[in-house]
Amino acid sequence: MIAPERCSAAWADGGRVDSTGEHIAFHPALIVEDDEATQRRLAHLLLELVGAADDITVVSGVAAAKAVVSALKPSLALVDIGLPDGSGLELIKWVETHHPDTTTVAISAWGHEEVALAALRAGAVGYLMKERDDLELRAALQSIHRGGALIDPFIARRILAHVSLASKEDAAQGLVAAHSPEKRDISLSERESEILQFVARGFSNREIANLTGLSRFTIEGYTKSIYRKLAVSSRTAAVFEAKAMGLL
Repeated sequence: MIAPERCSAAWADGGRVDSTGEHIAFHPALIVEDDEATQRRLAHLLLELVGAADDITVVSGVAAAKAVVSALKPSLALVDIGLPDGSGLELIKWVETHHPDTTTVAISAWGHEEVALAALRAGAVGYLMKERDDLELRAALQSIHRGGALIDPFIARRILAHVSLASKEDAAQGLVAAHSPEKRDISLSERESEILQFVARGFSNREIANLTGLSRFTIEGYTKSIYRKLAVSSRTAAVFEAKAMGLL
C-alpha cells in the first residue's frame, strides 16, 4: 500500500451529490487504484476535466480508501475492482452504506457482466473499462459529472443479453417475479412507469420535467420512489433491474 498522494485539481463547484441524477460534484475526489501508471492516468483525466487545485487523493487499497472517505467525505470515488487488500465491490457497498453522498464509479480491467452487475447493485453509478482510450474515458467522466450513469458499451451489451436470457429462462420455468416471496413490492404506478421509461432512454430529471409538464422536484420524488421499490441507488442499476424484472 502506498501513502495517500495529493494531486492538483480544481473543481467547477462543490456540493453534495444529487442521487436523482442531476449534476454531480467532483470536489473532492478519490482514486482507489494500486497500479501507479493507472493512478497517474486517472488523475490526469480528472485534472483535464476540472482544473487545478489540491483536491484529488490517490490510495492503493480498501483500508486506506475507507480512512480517506471517512475523513474527507469525497464527492466522487473512482474504484478499481481488484485491490491488493480486498475487493472494490466490498468498498463500493461500504461507501454506499456509510457515506451515501459519495458517488462511486467502478473502473476495471475485468469485462465480466456479473462483476459489472455486482458493482451497480452495490451502489456504483457506472462501470468503466481501463482499456478504453483517454478520449472515451474523458467523455464518460464528463457525462457522469453532468448527472449521467455510464457503463462501458461492450459490457452493457453483454448485460442486456444476460438479462434477456435470464428472463426467458425464468418464463420457461414459470418463475414469475411478482409471486416470489423474496421479491420486494415492485408494483409501479402509471406515472412511475412513464418516468422509468424516460430514465431508460437517458433523459435527466430536468428533461423529464420538461417533457411531462411536471416540476423537477416532483420528478425527483417519483425517481426516488422507483429507486426504493427496485432496491437500487442509481439510474443505471434501476434500468437493469427493471429490465430483469420485466418492467421495461
